[in-house]
Amino acid sequence: MPLRALSGTTGTAVALATAVVLALPQPAGAADATPVGFGAGTTGGGSAPAVTVSTPDAFKAAVTGSSAKVVKVNGLIALSGQVDIGSNTTVLGVGSSSGFTGGGLRLKKVGNVVLRNLNISKAVKTDAITVQASTKVWIDHNSLSSDRDHGKDYYDGLVDISHASDHVTVSWNVFKDHYKGSLVGHSDNNASEDTGHLRVTYHHNWFDRVNSRIPSLRFGTGHFYDNYVVGAETAVHSRMGAQLLVENNVFRDTQVAVTTSRDSDVDGYAVLRGNDLGGAATEISRNGGFTTPPYGYTAEPASTVVASVTSGAGAGAGKI
Repeated sequence: MPLRALSGTTGTAVALATAVVLALPQPAGAADATPVGFGAGTTGGGSAPAVTVSTPDAFKAAVTGSSAKVVKVNGLIALSGQVDIGSNTTVLGVGSSSGFTGGGLRLKKVGNVVLRNLNISKAVKTDAITVQASTKVWIDHNSLSSDRDHGKDYYDGLVDISHASDHVTVSWNVFKDHYKGSLVGHSDNNASEDTGHLRVTYHHNWFDRVNSRIPSLRFGTGHFYDNYVVGAETAVHSRMGAQLLVENNVFRDTQVAVTTSRDSDVDGYAVLRGNDLGGAATEISRNGGFTTPPYGYTAEPASTVVASVTSGAGAGAGKI
């Protein structure tokens, strides 16, 4: 894909672009073999022999423990509440329509987990995916949805990341028909635990009719690039001193693309470059200092993001 195009023509911007491109670039693609971003190095179950499951009990038993394991989900499994996923685990949907409905997955105090090619829908009164006190997580090529026929609290988040979780990449997912998309950092009062953690990369995700929290980030450091946002009220939200780099994204039918100044006691920080705002407003009260991510990546220009994301994001045979 094309190299990242920065907004502006200053010498500083050109120098920054050169520095990032030379930092061991890894092209974005709809079939990344390994995560790009803060979650780089996550391997899950690696090459462990795969076990295929199709019932709730078999799934719960298969994902328990910290030994290396690859669990393939065949078909749509009905859940109530959430299932805890152990460390060193890959959960992989089979085909285009496998996954879970009614409940979701929780990663709590674990490490090295990969979730790919899953359909997770209508997780009632809970998150589709919860990440708490966990590190090295890759959430990739999933289709996450509910509906907006109920109040905003009938379902919780689609991907919520909290309690000092760290080194997470969220890539090539579809977030659809939901109120609260992705909360990073659960509370304004959790600085002592969260500060220095909550480093998350979002790239090539499609947020389709998600009302807000795309994402909402407290205390941490976020890189939001090459995403497509449609139909949001408030999309990217940096708060409580969080640092967010918002780069080469496309916003359509969105009221506020980026804000640093809502709903918390302390504003956040943001840097915007190369975005297609599509007429959306921005509310930047504090310009950020996070401009150069500590990893190699290649961001395509906003002009090609819609085609890439709409064809490549979400669960589906042939996409991974």
